[in-house]
Amino acid sequence: MGLLLVSCGIVAFAQSGGSKGLVSGTVVDNDDNSPVMQATVQILAVKDSSMVTGDVTNNDGRFALSVRPGKYLLKVSFVGYTPTFQSVTLTKAKPRVSLGTIKLHSDAIMLEGAVVVAQAPEVTASEDTLVYNSSAYRVPEGSALEELVKKLPGAEIDDDGKITINGKEINKIMIDGKEFFADDPNIAMKNLPVNIIDKIRAYEKQSDMARMTGVDDGEEETVLDLTVKPGMNKGWMGNVDVAAGTKDRYSGKAMVNYFQGKKQFTAIGSLNNVNDNSFPGGGGGFRKGNNGLTAIKMFGINFATEREKLKTEGSVNFNYKDADIVSKQASETFVSSESSSFKNAMDHSRNKTTNFVGDAYIEWKPDTMTTFIFRPRISYGKTDNSTGQNSYTFGQDPGYSTDELFGTDDLTSLVPEEDIVNTVLKNTLKKGDDLTAGGSVIVNRRLGKAGRNITFRGKYNYTNSSSEQFSTSRTDYFQKTPEERLEILNRYITTPTKTSDYSAKLTYSEPIFKGGFLQFSYNFQYKHSTTDNSTFDMGNEWTVNDGVNGDIQGVYNADLSKSAAYNYYNHQMDVTFRWVREKMSLNAGVSFQPQKSDLSYKKGELDTMTVRNVFNFTPTFDFRYKFSKTSQLRLRYRGKAAQPDMVDLLPISDNTDPLNIQNGNPGLKPTFTNELRAEYNFFNTDKQRGMFSFFRYQNVLNDISNRRVYDPQTGGYVTTPENINGNWNLMGMVGTNTALRNKKYTINTFTRANYQNMISYISDKTVVTDTDKNTTKRLSLGERLRGTYRNDWWEFSLNGSLDYTHSRNSYQESNNMDTYQFAYGASTNVRLPWNMSISTDLSQNSRRGYTDSSMNTDELIWNAQISQDFLKGNAATVSIQFYDILRNQSNISRTISAAMRQDTEYNAIYSYCMVHFIYRLNLFGGKGAAKGGPGMGGPRGGFGGPPHRRF
Repeated sequence: MGLLLVSCGIVAFAQSGGSKGLVSGTVVDNDDNSPVMQATVQILAVKDSSMVTGDVTNNDGRFALSVRPGKYLLKVSFVGYTPTFQSVTLTKAKPRVSLGTIKLHSDAIMLEGAVVVAQAPEVTASEDTLVYNSSAYRVPEGSALEELVKKLPGAEIDDDGKITINGKEINKIMIDGKEFFADDPNIAMKNLPVNIIDKIRAYEKQSDMARMTGVDDGEEETVLDLTVKPGMNKGWMGNVDVAAGTKDRYSGKAMVNYFQGKKQFTAIGSLNNVNDNSFPGGGGGFRKGNNGLTAIKMFGINFATEREKLKTEGSVNFNYKDADIVSKQASETFVSSESSSFKNAMDHSRNKTTNFVGDAYIEWKPDTMTTFIFRPRISYGKTDNSTGQNSYTFGQDPGYSTDELFGTDDLTSLVPEEDIVNTVLKNTLKKGDDLTAGGSVIVNRRLGKAGRNITFRGKYNYTNSSSEQFSTSRTDYFQKTPEERLEILNRYITTPTKTSDYSAKLTYSEPIFKGGFLQFSYNFQYKHSTTDNSTFDMGNEWTVNDGVNGDIQGVYNADLSKSAAYNYYNHQMDVTFRWVREKMSLNAGVSFQPQKSDLSYKKGELDTMTVRNVFNFTPTFDFRYKFSKTSQLRLRYRGKAAQPDMVDLLPISDNTDPLNIQNGNPGLKPTFTNELRAEYNFFNTDKQRGMFSFFRYQNVLNDISNRRVYDPQTGGYVTTPENINGNWNLMGMVGTNTALRNKKYTINTFTRANYQNMISYISDKTVVTDTDKNTTKRLSLGERLRGTYRNDWWEFSLNGSLDYTHSRNSYQESNNMDTYQFAYGASTNVRLPWNMSISTDLSQNSRRGYTDSSMNTDELIWNAQISQDFLKGNAATVSIQFYDILRNQSNISRTISAAMRQDTEYNAIYSYCMVHFIYRLNLFGGKGAAKGGPGMGGPRGGFGGPPHRRF
């Protein structure tokens, strides 16, 4: 994009009649020729050195400045480098001057191995990219990328490992612009050591198709693009980390990297039982424990190489996970304006998964006019999951905690029998495997005139999966007659499924005026799938273990068995207008989608064939305006239609689970989602101050909500999908980053707000009307504040956070809630002269406003680590990590919707201690290999100050 902007600047100059000239060039690091982004470029008057004009370099280190003919002095500067000056003369005869490559030299002062440099800015903005400097953040020794990302302004990592930056989910990790293990960012997050990373760039990467055609297709993905530190990208680097701890905790990891020019190779292997794929991290402040106890084994290889005409990238990885999860749940489901259903449950599951994934990216340019892209992918997965569940359902609030209810042998001694609806004891074992293979190919051909091209894309995916499930269930209905009170359901179920998905797309782009383009495309998609569910009823004495041992001779249940064959045909025609100027770009288009679906469905005595024909209409709008290289506004709108599942349209009832009967609804309408996004950011390089913001509004017309009718006699529900209007949400977030005195003090703030209007049908009556709609309005406010002082050897931070939820329920005012979660604390790390590092963090975490008093807790969490480097070049490290020293951490979460609220507590790894031994072997080709801490080309892990070269 930087090259495109420079080209646009040149074209704009050519059309201006020659009143101004143009000065252009590229700024690089003198040591490794890597581009220096965000460098300040100024054109000064010769007589008094006053600034005539200026700008900053883009992500490729390029700049282009418009100025009238004359004699000037060009100044290029950036923190950590010596400013460079160069004379520039423009004449009417030669109004354009290309300065070529301008090299910046480090201004670091080397004193007995110590490094004294200016403070690197924590975050900068360049066009639509946020750039984070790794050296501005300190993390404990041996930390993986995840620990660094947690410190980035606007970054969040949830309990499932999902990463978001300013509200956008990260789908991919890249290294120096090349994909790293394709679509699995957790491999990099858990395994890449922080000490090799120079910068992290966060931006939206266009799809292959959009990059080829230049027109946004709505399939962009937010990525983190890592830059390897200078001097560490010219050779082999090895890393071994082994650890043992209390409570039988262990961790081991080995990694080998090779970087040379445009070649990359990485091999990673790890195993541990600390709920992580690699290094356990350490420090970093409070975070909720991961759910369950998990042991992991993984191995992966990633490679990338680039030649003049051919670029290849690929990866293979194997992963095995064994999770032992115990949970306690207490929930309230609203069944009418005056009553609720209450449920307490204890679950214990053991989930074993094995996965293998192989993928590649091949890009070939046989000439300057033609590009081929091929992406093959294959994956295989195997699951072995067992679950035991014990639950109690009540018609009134039992008034006891889950532990108290399950701690007695006689439930009626605590709760009157007339308030008990049912008790359920269920055991399930499910085994399955899944094979997926497919790929995509793109061919793009430029047709002479700039902007005129034709593009073809073909896709194919095949999936073959199968599963078998063994289950036993014993349900006691306390409100039924003695003859109907006990229900035993023992079943064996098999479900093989096959799916094939084909698509072909042809796109043509035509320039219609300067900077204006029209694009026409046609896409055809065909999808075919078959599934065959066979259910067998087993005897009352049959157990899950009997099924595992081969006893599956049950009675075929024709009423519950079902088979289906599904065909889907989609024709999509797109017309898009694109307008590009020097400071703005606009994409506006519309998509027309005639679709046909047919479903052949058999269940019991039902044998039906249903056909659906629909026509979807989807508008899109994307506008960008660049106030400068470091300030940008972006507005986006996208409308999207979606069709109900074909099975939901059938007039059938599925009572496989007597407590959750599913009905179809032939009257379901398509849904339409409107989404509007706005983004604005700016950054002042000289003052190291910046602000980024993101806003999103979304509403769904004819949204599909489940109408649930409660049966007070059984505690079960009959669920029917219904269209409903009124579901919408508005979200906004603003982050700021400010450097203070000497740029050693920084303040980061991150503010977010989210308002949701959620509607659902709730009733205990057979006939449900609009009066049975329940509306939940929820406002969530969050604030993160951090102040940091940092010098060459010490960092100290104060931080605080507040999360407030305001929830109002139209059905039951007693369920209105105002809850708070707030935390405050401090963290510090220091690198001592004898190669010892110490880090620690202390935080107070509190919850308030919960109805259950056991949820209103105060937890003082203290973590610490001490590490010592030794051997030649500090190639080895021994560290001791202490987690939750005061043993106060818990793992509790709350879920709220228009229909219910639920509190859940999981088992997790809390207080323990680990001893690590880390050894590094580095064979770098650059001179950076001989400098800095432990042979890593600079102080490691942030403990020894910023790197000695560029930031």
